[in-house]
Amino acid sequence: MRTILIGIIGSVALASLAGCSPWQFYKVDIRQGNYIDQAMVSSLSPGMTRQQVMFIMGTPLLTDPFHQDRWDYYYSFSAGGKAPEQRHVKLYFQGDTLSRIEGNPNPVSP
Repeated sequence: MRTILIGIIGSVALASLAGCSPWQFYKVDIRQGNYIDQAMVSSLSPGMTRQQVMFIMGTPLLTDPFHQDRWDYYYSFSAGGKAPEQRHVKLYFQGDTLSRIEGNPNPVSP
């Protein structure tokens, strides 16, 4: 009886471990930062106020106390363990108005 019980437990353990190979694990999609696309950046224009920019782009991911006239927007997306797509846009202000836009809102692989 004891041998049968050990055999059943062993076969159940082996069957459960057989499905746990490393290449079968689910890899989670990871999104980080502010989503950025070409349409959002195209709707920006020099002369817009900070509030108007924030309405379109959202709150900037980084605001540097040493560069208060620059807002940085980063976005990174990694699908299922693949190399991440990265987007980075810098917005420069003079006072309260947008003066310059730099960066690439299209996906870039590192």
